[in-house]
Amino acid sequence: MVKKINIRFILFCILVISLAAAVSCAKTGPDPDGDEIRDEEISETEDERSERQRRAEEGSGIDEQELDDEERAAAEEQRKEEEEKEKEDVLSEKIYFEFDDSSLTREARDVLQRKVEWLRDNPDECIVIEGHCDERGTDEYNLALGSRRAESVKDYLVKAGVDGDQLSTISYGEERPAEEGSGEEVWEKNRRAEFRFCRD
Repeated sequence: MVKKINIRFILFCILVISLAAAVSCAKTGPDPDGDEIRDEEISETEDERSERQRRAEEGSGIDEQELDDEERAAAEEQRKEEEEKEKEDVLSEKIYFEFDDSSLTREARDVLQRKVEWLRDNPDECIVIEGHCDERGTDEYNLALGSRRAESVKDYLVKAGVDGDQLSTISYGEERPAEEGSGEEVWEKNRRAEFRFCRD
């Protein structure tokens, strides 16, 4: 009787253990649907990571493009400022003459040589050469003297290689003094040639 009970008990234990092992194997066994879900989750994560990286790279490209554009704009602005300064220099330097004379001094030629270089580099630009005189002499004489002074400057520039079509002349005689008054200090400032752009 005791042996029968023990055998039944042992069989029962074996059955319980077998069932427990089967249930455990079923839980840890392959789950095709579960694996697919996990693969999709991993795949989605990798896709998201790739998308984030792509956006970051695009954003970086935009930043670099914007930086390049800003640098180009700054360089262009600086170039324009330098060009404007060169133009101002071309106009601001005057030529001075001796009394009742239209010949060029050495200092005048030095100033004109700088204008020659600029005019050669800017063939589309045109300047007007204005001839001026001091107050001494008649209006008619001073207009003629102013014209000779302007033509003297133009001749020098053309001989130095500037296209004559870039140059025109006009005489104001004593009509537009640089400085009002009398005396040698005033007169020497008024015996001059000035420059302006044709379009001004």
